[in-house]
Amino acid sequence: MKSVHCTIYGHDYVLSKDVTEHVKEYTCKHCQHQVTTSSNGQLTILNDKRKEINNTLQRMYRVKKERKLAF
Repeated sequence: MKSVHCTIYGHDYVLSKDVTEHVKEYTCKHCQHQVTTSSNGQLTILNDKRKEINNTLQRMYRVKKERKLAF
């Protein structure tokens, strides 16, 4: 159930995780509702499938970044 604040004023999202430079995860300060940025830049509900995708994407992004720094 949403908090009263979110029902009246809407969610107040804060950054909870940087997946890549373009993909982020956000959590509402009041009701803990989680969203992520989709492929077109819109906020989308963070379900289990998207969490798994974001975790895989983050691992791949880190490996690529580390390889780039090694050369």
